[in-house]
Amino acid sequence: MQKIAIISDAWHPQVNGVVRTYEMMVPILKARGYQVSVIHPGLFPTMPFPLYPEIRLALFPKKRLTRMLRDLQPDAIHIAVSGPLGFAARSICKREGWPFTTAYHTHFAHYTEVRFGAFFSTVYAVLRAFHNAGRSTMVATESLRKELYSHGFTNLALWPLGVDVNLFTRNPAPQLPPLEKPVYVLFGRLAPEKDPEEFLRLPLKGTKLIIGDGPERKRLEAAYPEARFVGYKEGRELVDWLSLCDVAVFPSRTETFGLVIVEALSCGIPVAAHRVVGPQDIITDGVDGVLGEDLKEAAEQCLTLDREACREKALSFSWERSTDAFVRNLAFRQAAQVLE
Repeated sequence: MQKIAIISDAWHPQVNGVVRTYEMMVPILKARGYQVSVIHPGLFPTMPFPLYPEIRLALFPKKRLTRMLRDLQPDAIHIAVSGPLGFAARSICKREGWPFTTAYHTHFAHYTEVRFGAFFSTVYAVLRAFHNAGRSTMVATESLRKELYSHGFTNLALWPLGVDVNLFTRNPAPQLPPLEKPVYVLFGRLAPEKDPEEFLRLPLKGTKLIIGDGPERKRLEAAYPEARFVGYKEGRELVDWLSLCDVAVFPSRTETFGLVIVEALSCGIPVAAHRVVGPQDIITDGVDGVLGEDLKEAAEQCLTLDREACREKALSFSWERSTDAFVRNLAFRQAAQVLE
């Protein structure tokens, strides 16, 4: 039985695309006979991340992480996030000569530009050094691969993500209070880099529904009392709320993929988004969504699109295929190698 160690600074109780990706893929890997260990901040002393206190960061994890990896003896090491655990794992692997892979899930360079208006090139330099040390860096889309190549990243491997099409299936009669039609939804993390306020400023008739939470929620709820905020929802409850919706609006320009896009499509909801990395790799403009700078116009055009076409697009994304690509991209050590 081959062992895989996934080292991630993002894990429960966080709710985000990184956590969702691995929580969907790990059971598939285990069902295929792999022994999978997820090493996360909950296994270490932590402190809150200053910008987002709900995110906990591992404190000085290198020594303990070294022991854990030596005890586990994994055949493949995958670093999911370039956080404190990720940097510690990279340092250990470099020192010991252990092969490893990384994933580029989060556009930290764009995040810093949105929040601080600076440090763009510096952050790219740090990330480039972090990822280029591995055997390969997994990216979700071809657009992202091209963008990162242009910034000096090497050994980039495609790893398309997926959607649980059995869960994300429109409920024709959700047991929820009706909302004024049409219903435009934004769902996901409410943080500055996601730009939820662009959606809330749009002069759209009907209902604006916001599913999710985050550091911006209280301010946005006070500033836009006409919108309906319902907090984080998961599983069938999330699907029931989505089943009330006519169009999903995705204002973020900082994504590497956008899992919520394929989750919306799987529920038969067309998506209005900007023509940027993530949306442009998923959406067929004018078929299952509309891409453009004017999100009001894009959202209103989405009202005329075929819900079945949206569902058909979602069916082309699966976690089984995603797991296939993940395993192909891993750097498995030779049988004679032992982590000492």
